[in-house]
Amino acid sequence: MQLKGNDLQSHLASRLAPIYLISGDETLLVQEACDQVMGAARAKGFSEREVMHADRTFQWGELIQAAASMSLFAERRILDVRVPDAKIDKDASAVLREYAKNPSPDNLLLLRCGRLKPAQRQSAWFKALNSAGAILLIWPIGINELPRWLQGRLRQADLQLRPEALSYLVERVEGNLLAAVQEIAKLKLSELPSPIDLNSLMSVLEDASHYDVFELLDAIFAGDGRRISRMLRGLQAEGIAIFAIMGALTSQLRGVASGGYSGPPQRQPLVDKFKRRHSSDSIWNALAEAALIDAQGKGQLLGDEWQSLERWCLRLAGDDKVRQPQPLLGLEQSKQFRRRF
Repeated sequence: MQLKGNDLQSHLASRLAPIYLISGDETLLVQEACDQVMGAARAKGFSEREVMHADRTFQWGELIQAAASMSLFAERRILDVRVPDAKIDKDASAVLREYAKNPSPDNLLLLRCGRLKPAQRQSAWFKALNSAGAILLIWPIGINELPRWLQGRLRQADLQLRPEALSYLVERVEGNLLAAVQEIAKLKLSELPSPIDLNSLMSVLEDASHYDVFELLDAIFAGDGRRISRMLRGLQAEGIAIFAIMGALTSQLRGVASGGYSGPPQRQPLVDKFKRRHSSDSIWNALAEAALIDAQGKGQLLGDEWQSLERWCLRLAGDDKVRQPQPLLGLEQSKQFRRRF
């Protein structure tokens, strides 16, 4: 049978299948699903676990031997088979189909692997496992689903964020669910009053920095180019991730560009000064360029992302000596990046 992610807990509460295949590229979600299966198995008396790594040197016949051998320490075992890159060759297919014909009640087979291709999901071994056990396909969490997923995790931790703080957290952890869980754990330990606002969130998530990112934003608003360069050098030297800096800056600039900025009242004079230098369209164009810096940081474009970030901040600060880069975005690309940032 094929399960959906939300069905696993209720399924395990009602029964335990002899075989589980859990597939997906989201390492955290795959691990958590496997932990749920193993927890349910231990509650049913499967007190021993044997881990097998199905790498290039692995002989799939070892699985049949392990299933047939008697345990020295427990009557029931979990056979935890980890398949890198979801590579199931002919030998693996033959063994899995043979095993699925008559799975041992004293063993629970747990297979975990990366995302399976459509052709693999139509293969004979997949159908055999689907008939004999349960299959859970875990799909990536996209940017549209990420806020709801984060809110669920925050509720589990008894935390609540204000909308602007949640938006920043989404930008900070996009594409890295493990980082999201770590940041939520850090927030839980901070014991901040709920709901947590953006300033409080930043104070916790950026506590390793001697320079608060909001101070960098103030320097941009004030047009203080020397302070911007000095602060960025400090942030880089301390190993602060450029994505955390970009996430905070773009979140705030988006609010200014859309007319929905809601920062502290004492910052408003600096915001007014900044808006006299830049129109709304000018800010949106800068946000589109921010996507290029993001791509440099991920190695998708050539260039030094820290140098690009400094030039970007200095232009926003009104430094006319910093040359505007050659336009790299077409109209449609610009619209896409505007939606992104």
